[in-house]
Amino acid sequence: MRKRSKLTKQALLLVVMALVAAACAGDAANQTPETVVVTSIVTETVTETVTETVEVEVPAEDPFAGTEVTVFGPESGGAEEEAMRAALDLFAAQSGIEITYLGARDFSDQINAQAAGGNPPDIAVFPQPGKIADFAREGFILPLPSETEAVMNDNFSSAWTAFGNVDGVQYAIPTKADLKSLVWYQPARFEAGGYTIPESWDELLTLTDTMIADGNTPWCVGIESGGATGWTFTDWVEDLTLRMEGADYYDQWVDHSIPFNNPKMAAIWQAVLDLWNTPGAVFASGGSIAATPFGANGEPLVDGKCMMHRQASFYSAFLPEGTPAADGSEGAVDVFYFPSVGDDKPVLGAGTLVSAFRDAPEVWAVMEYFASADYADARQRFQALGKGAAVTEGVLSGFLSPNVNADLSLYAPLEQSFLDILNTADVVRFDGSDLMPSDVGAGTFWTEGTSAVNGDKTIQEALDAIEASWP
Repeated sequence: MRKRSKLTKQALLLVVMALVAAACAGDAANQTPETVVVTSIVTETVTETVTETVEVEVPAEDPFAGTEVTVFGPESGGAEEEAMRAALDLFAAQSGIEITYLGARDFSDQINAQAAGGNPPDIAVFPQPGKIADFAREGFILPLPSETEAVMNDNFSSAWTAFGNVDGVQYAIPTKADLKSLVWYQPARFEAGGYTIPESWDELLTLTDTMIADGNTPWCVGIESGGATGWTFTDWVEDLTLRMEGADYYDQWVDHSIPFNNPKMAAIWQAVLDLWNTPGAVFASGGSIAATPFGANGEPLVDGKCMMHRQASFYSAFLPEGTPAADGSEGAVDVFYFPSVGDDKPVLGAGTLVSAFRDAPEVWAVMEYFASADYADARQRFQALGKGAAVTEGVLSGFLSPNVNADLSLYAPLEQSFLDILNTADVVRFDGSDLMPSDVGAGTFWTEGTSAVNGDKTIQEALDAIEASWP
């Protein structure tokens, strides 16, 4: 089994240092274009060392020499942050721009304070289109210049660019896609238990009861996420809203055409909590659902402490290192579609988008890089490498790009199936809490949902509080 080298982070830093040194070396006025080849030790096994070669063309003239751009986002720690930094450092070496990335788990809280205090980053990576809309209307972020918007339109479908459009003006560029309507499981354990993949919500409930009767714990669930605690619960609510009430109701609920505390929403919350509160249904490694970090469910799933985990495509980044995916082996994980209630098979998605706070050529150059297939491919390559193997080995990186010009060969077969689902689904809706005003979607929906999960409030009390908080 391949293991991640102790040199992985050091190796990525060596790539960064070598690229920057190459980009800055010599007198730019006398320099001719050259290709700098950097080889970095990334992973190792008992018998071999795997290397990754990176080629960067350094321009003879550097119009961005001496410029700096800061990027702030929610990807903090692990392969995700490493990959973000490495992909940006490649462009830094190519362009001469000094690019600094800072990630924080409490990004949503921090970006509010930074914008209000007048000290925002040059570029922010937003996981919530609702916050982009708020910031655009408050005048914090800038519309895309026509040249930058054209680059974006060459690389993304309107289905994805729409999430960065506010009142007919484009403010943001999509950079990442997540498929949320998935249940992770181990086929070998299903086969051993005689279980079949459920095709409907009722079948999923029956399967849950059968597993409990057999002495197996059906679900791993955790909703703790620092300042964003509760978002996992909102994902379940959103997926079931699409299934139980349909896309039209979902849209009216998201844009507040109907009140948040309506009886149908109460019934959906009740369905989630009834499942979670069924004796023997949930394994929570933190002792309770609200105290269990959302990322702490991969290892229990692989270890057999639970049989299923409903989570987005990015969850592969939280599986134990070396976990095989969809290859038929004993410990391999796979996914099935989170079952629907009726004939429609809706898909819940999410992702991130970048917006700019400062108007400067170097800022728009970085924004256009985010819009390019070069960024999408570099991010995918580095994230797979950060997971401990070369992309050619089918490693699940936890990253998907909605860029239509991205190199699909860089994705494992299972990830390619994620992209196919996103691109071919009849009904796709963005995460509802991410579309709502941030005071609700990244505020009371999370906190009041957590109160209901903990039993501190009744469902109706929580829904009434959310409705009262709607701006």
